[in-house]
Amino acid sequence: MPVKKLHHVVYRCNDAKETADFYVNLLELKYAIAVSEDNVPSTGEAMPYFHLFLEMGDGSHVAFFEVPSCPPMQKDPNTPEWVQHLALEVESMDELERMKKNLVDAGVDLIGPTDHGFCQSIYFFDPNGHRLELTYQNADEAMMEKLRSTAKPMLNEWNKSKTTQHHASWVHENAQPAE
Repeated sequence: MPVKKLHHVVYRCNDAKETADFYVNLLELKYAIAVSEDNVPSTGEAMPYFHLFLEMGDGSHVAFFEVPSCPPMQKDPNTPEWVQHLALEVESMDELERMKKNLVDAGVDLIGPTDHGFCQSIYFFDPNGHRLELTYQNADEAMMEKLRSTAKPMLNEWNKSKTTQHHASWVHENAQPAE
């Protein structure tokens, strides 16, 4: 497989400093790199920007552009709020609970933990309105193999019918709606 790992994913932010503070202080990412220019290197377009990179434990990054000369960003009105989100993995359930406490103590509204059968997750929004998920994967290899084995048949059937496919619904059999 030629793709090794995520290098970075990029979102727009309203305020670079507020965004950096949120991700560094509450999610404990490392403020790693900043670039600011008057022209976009890939297009040559005149557009002053500030581009910041926040490093995760595996060396990948979450990055943001503050582009003050553009109109304010907007959410896609045709996409449910819960669909577009960034999920970040933590090492343990204890770590997930610790992060939840830090976020709640900082006044961040959140949902969860939600039991997805193969992982536990909390959901919340960053200062820019981007939905985030912190997750702890608690599945064993047998569970993950069972999920992998149904992925292709589910996609093929979904593609033909556009109806719900229940091959993996067992992962949520005992799930309760999050608080």
